[in-house]
Amino acid sequence: MKISHLGGFKLNNNIKNNLPKSTQIFYGIGVSYAVVDQIFAQWVLYYYLPPEASQLSPVLPPVLISLALILSRFVDMVADPAIGYLSDKTRTRFGRRIPYLAAGVLPLAITTVAFFYPPAGTDQQFRFIYLAIIGALFFIFYTIVGAPYNALIPDLAQNKTDRLNLSTWQSVFRLLYTAIAMILPGWLIVVFGQGNEEIGIRRMVILLSTIMIIGIIITIAMVNEKKYSNPASTSIKIKKALKLIINKRSTLFYFAGLTLFFLGFNTLRGSINYYVVDIMGYGTTAITIASALLFGSAAIAFYPVNRLANKIGYKKPLLAFLVALIILSLALTRVGRLLPENAGFIIFFLFGIPISGAAFIFPPAMLSELASRLQSEKKVSIEGLFFGIQGFFLKLAFLLSIGILPLLLVSGGADFSIAGALIGDIDQVTQTGIYGTSYLAAIVFAGSFLCYLGYKED
Repeated sequence: MKISHLGGFKLNNNIKNNLPKSTQIFYGIGVSYAVVDQIFAQWVLYYYLPPEASQLSPVLPPVLISLALILSRFVDMVADPAIGYLSDKTRTRFGRRIPYLAAGVLPLAITTVAFFYPPAGTDQQFRFIYLAIIGALFFIFYTIVGAPYNALIPDLAQNKTDRLNLSTWQSVFRLLYTAIAMILPGWLIVVFGQGNEEIGIRRMVILLSTIMIIGIIITIAMVNEKKYSNPASTSIKIKKALKLIINKRSTLFYFAGLTLFFLGFNTLRGSINYYVVDIMGYGTTAITIASALLFGSAAIAFYPVNRLANKIGYKKPLLAFLVALIILSLALTRVGRLLPENAGFIIFFLFGIPISGAAFIFPPAMLSELASRLQSEKKVSIEGLFFGIQGFFLKLAFLLSIGILPLLLVSGGADFSIAGALIGDIDQVTQTGIYGTSYLAAIVFAGSFLCYLGYKED
C-alpha cells in the first residue's frame, strides 16, 4: 500500500472508493444539532413574541428581539470562516473535525436551554443584553459543531457517489431530528406543562437538547475519521484560500442561491406556528400534525430524489423544486381566504417534496463537489473553509429572516406604524403579517432560482 505525506497528513493512495454503510449511517446520526437549529427557528421567536392565543406574554418588543438576534448573528458570521479554516489546519490523533464536535456539543446544549430562561423581574435593557449574549454564544458553538461536521463529507468520501450518499444519510437523519423537533413539541408542551405553557416549553427544550448530545456523541465514538480522511496540503494562507474560492464563478452563484433559498425557508419555518394557530384556528397540538405532514412527505421523497440526482445531477431538479416552492408559498396566502382553513395541511404536505432536495440533500452534496473540484485542481484541502463560508451565508439568511420576521408579523394592523413597532408599542401578531411571510418567501425563492441558473454543474 503506497503512502505519501502532504501538509503533515498521510495520504493513502489505495483508499477504498466506497465507504461502508455503517460509517455513512453513524456519520448521519451526528447531524442531531439540527434539533437545536429547529428549536431556535421555531420556538425562540414564539417564546419571546407569542401569538395572541398563547398563554405567554411578550418578553421583549419586536424591534429589540430583532436587534438582539441580528447582533448575535453578526458575531457568529465573523466566526464561521475562521472556525472552518482552523479545522482545516487542526491535526490530532482523532482527526481534523471530530475534536470540534466533542468541544462544542455540551456548550451548544446549555446555550439552547438558556434562551428560555430570560432573567425575570428585570428591565427590557437587561433582557435585551441577555438575549444578544446567549444568541451569540449559541451560534458560535453551533458553528464549532456544524462546520467541521459538514466538512467531513469531502474528507471521508473520495468520489461523487459516496459524497451523495453521505449527504443523503445526513439528510435522512436531519429530517428525522428536525421532524422530532417540530412534531413532538406541541404534545410535549402539553404533557410537561400540565396547563403551564412556559414550563412545558422549557422541559421540552431540555429533553430535545439531550437528544442532540446523544446523537453527536455516537458519531464521535463510531466514525473513524483518520481511517478514511485523505486531505491534501493545508499550509495555504487564508487570503489565498479565499481568493481561490471567490474566483470560482459557480461557487459565487451557489452561495447566492443558497442564501436566498434559506431566507425563504427560514421565513416559512418561523411562520408555521402562526399559520396553524391564528390562520387555521387550531391549537398548538395541531402544529404536530402540520409538521408531521411536511416532514413525512420529505422522508418519502428522499430515495427518489437521491436516485434522480445520481442520474441527472443536482441543478435541474433543484430549479424545478424552487418553482414548486414559489407556487406553494403563494397558495399558502389563500388559506382562510379562497381556500378552506384545513387546506393548509395539504399545502404543508406538498412543501415536503421540494424541501427534501433543496433544503436537505443538495446543499452539502453540491458544496462538497465544489470543494473536491478545487482540491483536484489546486491540490489544497480547505473543505472546512468552504463550509465555514457556507455557514456565514446561512447565518446571513437567518439574520435577515429573524430581523424581518418579527416586524412583518405585527404589520397590517389598523394602528400599525414603523415607529410604533420600533418603540415596542405594537407587539400583536396580525393575519396580514402572517400572510406577508409567504409572499416574502415566494419572492426570495424566485431570486434563488435566478442565482442557481448560473451554477455550472460538471
